[in-house]
Amino acid sequence: MTAMTKLGVQRRRVATAPEQTADLPLDSIMQSDCVAAMKSLPTASVDMIFADPPYNLQLGGDLFRPEGSRVDAVDDAWDKFSSFAAYDKFTREWLAEARRILKPNGTIWVIGSYHNIFRVGAAVQDLGYWILNDIVWRKTNPMPNFRGTRFTNAHETMIWASRSEDSRYTFNYQAMKAMNDELQMRSDWVIPICAGQERIKGDEGHKAHPTQKPEALLYRVLLSCTKPGDVVLDPFFGTGTTGAVAKRLGRRWIGIERETRYVKVAKERIAAALPLDESAMKTMASKRTAPKVPFGSLVETGMIAPGTVLTDSKRRWRATVGADASLVCGTEQGSIHKLGAILQNAPSCNGWTFWHVDGEKLEPLDALRQRFQMQSGLE
Repeated sequence: MTAMTKLGVQRRRVATAPEQTADLPLDSIMQSDCVAAMKSLPTASVDMIFADPPYNLQLGGDLFRPEGSRVDAVDDAWDKFSSFAAYDKFTREWLAEARRILKPNGTIWVIGSYHNIFRVGAAVQDLGYWILNDIVWRKTNPMPNFRGTRFTNAHETMIWASRSEDSRYTFNYQAMKAMNDELQMRSDWVIPICAGQERIKGDEGHKAHPTQKPEALLYRVLLSCTKPGDVVLDPFFGTGTTGAVAKRLGRRWIGIERETRYVKVAKERIAAALPLDESAMKTMASKRTAPKVPFGSLVETGMIAPGTVLTDSKRRWRATVGADASLVCGTEQGSIHKLGAILQNAPSCNGWTFWHVDGEKLEPLDALRQRFQMQSGLE
């Protein structure tokens, strides 16, 4: 991450043209200014961008702990700008190039602190991106406010935006829900900052990069909105967190970084990263985009035999499966969805979750549908 240089559910996918992929410097670091490097890349060629730009912290002098030791804060030249206007100009330049190289259905993530994220957010909207979420990264172990003059700054903000309002972006909803113990993933993520063995040290034992992001953060970002094989670009690459995580998850990556000392560390780090087994990279599909499976397919393949009795979760109604996959309950007959709605006097019903097979334990039809999809190679 350097100032000028750092580098579902899928609702619909746009395939990457072979010639575009061939023209990309995949799985490599471009040592260059980020704007110049992005200008050299083809239009609409990357699936996702993760950007950790300079925060323009505007630090005034050294910061010391109560016992007198100096805080190792961000004081590098790449984080210094002469004015807000200069920072805004830089921000708009790299965001404009980022939008050009994003595929129509691609998304961008930008992380920042209160020093810069509001200025970045305005530029994101002005340039035509469509903001999907702002994610609050809550740090479990933030650096305290040593002077005791403000609240402890315990979070950073990530903006997640699609290339345009019409983008049919990837969001792996089910995967995120599975990671969160079957609860919807919220927009506040509690993840510790880099510490211990994860914190990369330089030759003198000091932090190799002052704003290294935890791999857990990038893991969740990439898992949420990319698929194996997608191309992920980081224009402020720093010590290569994005590249290391992308390699683990089977994504292709491109890093842009100007500073030689960071490039060296990133190359060594990514070379040591071990990719997951291919079977482990598979994420849960969205129910909205999974191939449609009619109830009749379960009947005609024998997974549900005609004559099977189904019931709702509270065993209020019992219905018999017909040879044509319709259900019969008393004088009423219809599809799994229609009959469920009729019996509940409701305008609609999801029969897959309403009806259950009554065996040793109740099992929803949706569980059988998922098994059918797996056995049929449709998942």
